[in-house]
Amino acid sequence: MKRWRINPPKSREIRFWRVDLIFLFIIFFGAVIICRLFFLQVLNQEYWQALAKGQQEVFLEIPGTRGEIFLRDKSDNLYPLAVNKDWFLVYAAPNEVRDKIGTAQKLSEALELDKDLILEKINKETFYAVIKKRLTEEELDKIKSLNLDGIYLEKENGRFYPQKFLASQTIGFLGAEGEGKYGIEGYYNDVLRGEKGFQEGERSAQGFFLAFAERFLPAERGSDLILTIDYNIQFKAEKLLEKAKEELGIEEGTIIVGDPASGDILAIANFPNFDPNKYSEIEDWEIFQDSAIQKIFEPGSAFKPIIMAAGLNENKFTPETTYEDKGFVKVGGYTIYNYGNRTWGQKTMTEVLEMSINTGAVFAEKQVGHNLFLKYLEKFGIFKPTGIDLEGEIFSENKEFKMGYEINFATASFGQGIEMTPIQFFRAFSGIANKGILVKPHVIKKVLTDGEEKEVQPEVLDTQIISSQASSQLIKMLVSVVEQGYAKRAKIPGYYMAGKTGTAQISWSALGVNKAGYSDKTVQSFIGFAPAYNPRFQILVKLNNPKAKTAEYSAMPIYRELAKYIIDYYQIPPDYELNEEETEGT
Repeated sequence: MKRWRINPPKSREIRFWRVDLIFLFIIFFGAVIICRLFFLQVLNQEYWQALAKGQQEVFLEIPGTRGEIFLRDKSDNLYPLAVNKDWFLVYAAPNEVRDKIGTAQKLSEALELDKDLILEKINKETFYAVIKKRLTEEELDKIKSLNLDGIYLEKENGRFYPQKFLASQTIGFLGAEGEGKYGIEGYYNDVLRGEKGFQEGERSAQGFFLAFAERFLPAERGSDLILTIDYNIQFKAEKLLEKAKEELGIEEGTIIVGDPASGDILAIANFPNFDPNKYSEIEDWEIFQDSAIQKIFEPGSAFKPIIMAAGLNENKFTPETTYEDKGFVKVGGYTIYNYGNRTWGQKTMTEVLEMSINTGAVFAEKQVGHNLFLKYLEKFGIFKPTGIDLEGEIFSENKEFKMGYEINFATASFGQGIEMTPIQFFRAFSGIANKGILVKPHVIKKVLTDGEEKEVQPEVLDTQIISSQASSQLIKMLVSVVEQGYAKRAKIPGYYMAGKTGTAQISWSALGVNKAGYSDKTVQSFIGFAPAYNPRFQILVKLNNPKAKTAEYSAMPIYRELAKYIIDYYQIPPDYELNEEETEGT
């Protein structure tokens, strides 16, 4: 039998040699890294601390890529409302600036900044001083051409609002500290932001690793949001408010458009508004408030359908029930008059809405009773927020009204002495349009996360606040307001429109004056929906102190123009064929 002698193969020797070589490389590179760290953290410690501190002024955290926000149109085309964009900033390394006075002068001219302010920055004992962020293309070219010693450019990623003033209070803005403020940016901040990041305190303590992380660690992307807000309807609504400023001299204005069945908000327009790209330049922060959800008002006669809804639903009266109007009614020690001191005689409940008769609303409230009226105000959501997905929604507790005085219930029946936000009133009225069902208003249509799409579903707030029969009766009454009453200017031939005007005096307390009673200033509004018997949209127009006598001459024409635009835009078929007279009038 043949024996074989086993000797160590040469391949094994080669393997050991390779391992030794790799080990030597590890030791060598380890020594290089240690030396580098010693140089950075010990010998040049002050420089990197200063640089980290300077960077902290620019980025307070390392966010993941923030989700972007889009408007849409009827065809689901998308329009960017809030996106991410790379910007350049210019900074100085003061110890490298030779001619500080000359440098400050040149930067002042190129950037349109105060020379002394720039000089103060480059005279500081620091290695890093930001001169200006978010340079325009023109400013960037000027800085490059100057080629100044100690002046450098750096790229940063920031939020950009390409639509500028459009829907500004609704979108809000991204603050300097990287947190969303107001509106959608604030409410959906956690959804929009990335998960990866350092807190402010960690920034200076981990400067070296931070610089590495910014360049090499992947950041998670926040979710993108597609809004229910329609770009074209929003644009039209804002243009109408600008027109109202020019022609009616309004102090403020709000328009809300929505689908009463789904709760989709199609537009929230406010005047005045602002450019979110320049929020830091705004001195009066009140302009950041969204009047639709953050300001209280008394709706006036536009509120009369609410007491009618309660009475019809409780079978306290019918649309044909009559009462005798004497032009005034006494409640306790007070006397309530009709607008213009008019006396109407015998009128039906439908005519009370058509002619907007105050004493008729007081009559209706007496039939309902205070306790039931209070119950229906609660059911219509007047005493609680809507829960709309926008940051900062407020609501009034209506403490004075709830004191229970008889005069309070009387005046509340026609919308005075009871207060709410426009979005609360909008939601309440949508319960009439939507056959007695309240739906939660919302501004987000879809959420896009990692390529997956989730659509927001309507959220029903109450199964039935009034019966479908009571709703149908009231809708017919509101159609009559447009066909036969003071709201004729809202009529669009071929369509049945349902709506109601409101002109309310503004209380002294609402104006910040410590005085009882009401001023001469008014809030004029119109709220309505169309087509009346199968609503596709609802509109609230609210104008603060327009130069017009009543809402019939201010808010109502704006409502009509916007409603006509939406009907044409959606190509909504008419309810009936026009006769020759109506055709000539279109």
